[in-house]
This record gives sequence, C-alpha cells and structure tokens, in this order.
Amino acid sequence: MVQNLGMEIEGAVVLITGAAQRVGRAVALDLAARGAHIAFSYYAEHEPWRDTAAAIECAGARSLAMAADVTKASDRRALVQATLQRFGHIDVLINNASIWLKQPALEIDEGAWDAEMNLNAKAPFMMAQAVAPHMIQRGQGLIINITDLSAFQTWPGYAHHSASKAALVALTRVLALEWAPHVRVNAIAPGTVLLPDDADEAKRQWAIEKSALKRIGSPDDVARTIRYLIEEDFATGAVYFVDGGRSLV
Repeated sequence: MVQNLGMEIEGAVVLITGAAQRVGRAVALDLAARGAHIAFSYYAEHEPWRDTAAAIECAGARSLAMAADVTKASDRRALVQATLQRFGHIDVLINNASIWLKQPALEIDEGAWDAEMNLNAKAPFMMAQAVAPHMIQRGQGLIINITDLSAFQTWPGYAHHSASKAALVALTRVLALEWAPHVRVNAIAPGTVLLPDDADEAKRQWAIEKSALKRIGSPDDVARTIRYLIEEDFATGAVYFVDGGRSLV
C-alpha cells in the first residue's frame, strides 16, 4: 500500500527559485512562519535577498540564500547540492523564477524566444529532474510549478511567454504521471495577485475589471494554495487557478 503523501509544513524543507522578492518572497515567509525551512535562489545582487533570508530566520526557520541563474546547469547543480548539504533532503520544490517579455510576434527574435523558454520551461524541468531522484528515494516529495493564465488564454504580444507557460503545464501533467506514486507534481496559475511596481491607477482598475470577483488578489492567496498542496496527499497533475475568476471573463 502506498503511504500517505501529505506532509506537515512544520519541519519541511522547501526549495524555491526566485524568492528574494514579490510573490516568491511572500510564499517563503508564509511557509517559514509555519515552521518550514527555506532554501531559495536569487538572480541579481540588487535583489533584497538578505532581507528575505533575515525574515526567514526571524520567523524561527533555517534559511539558505544562493545566487543562481537556474537556466545554467552548473548553477542548478550547485543550488540543489547546497540545499541537500544544508538540510539533508528536499521535501518541496517550487519553480517560481520566471521572465515576462512583451513583443509582437513578428518582432520576437531567437534570443527573446530562448530567454522565455529557458527560464519558464527548461529550467523548471531541469530543477525537477535534479530533485526527483532524492524524493523518489525517500518515498515522497512535491513539486509545484508556477505558471500563469497566458498558458490558457490568447494574449497578443506574448507568444513566446504563452508558449513557455503552456509547456510548463504540459510538463506538470507528464511528470505527475511518470513520477507517481511517490512524487506529486502540480501547478498554480495566478491571476493579478501583485501589480507591477510602476502600475498606475488605470492599470489597477483594468485588473479589477478583468476579475470576476472585481478585485485584485494577494500573494497570500498563492501562499495559501501552496500550503494546501503540501498538506493534501490526493492532488497531483492539476493546475490550480488563483485568479479571482479572471480566466472566466
């Protein structure tokens, strides 16, 4: 009989890519406040990674912050190895690091296409491939991929981004089946849970009108969904929309 694959958040080791700021940071701090130990990558030195690491430690959890370009094999290997060395194992991988470029389809060059696909699809697959053997050996593990609504809706100007996120959804489903029953793999598709730093009031109102619930969400909405997926043992291969009904409008 296969064991229950749900986990306790307290004491779990969670590896998050791109968690120095914004939604990734909110998720890291939410889990740390509930007793999870957090390893996370950041991309650039100017990101507030020290503040994030300090906040994790202040919550009573252990942390590991590491500069890593997860599109590079050497950085991925170093990130996973450092996490295993620090904590001994990895319970949860959250593929959060992402890039978001806007260009008309006729103007997308090979470099822009590769940038989207490498970070949004290839890197999550390779990260999952790196941690899955450890999870399978231990008999349980969870991988959560952060996709977005562009994988399901038609957004002119975002052909390369949409393709990369749709690929991530496909990978979620394939890996969930291939690595079952020991590793669960799910995806979350957030709507507007955090506006860009330079968003004006017109952008805010646009986002509100696009939502069936007529409001903007919060990174906490994503964090709560992640908590659910950690503890729920019968969910795999699914995409969870956290979008206020934007995908319906």
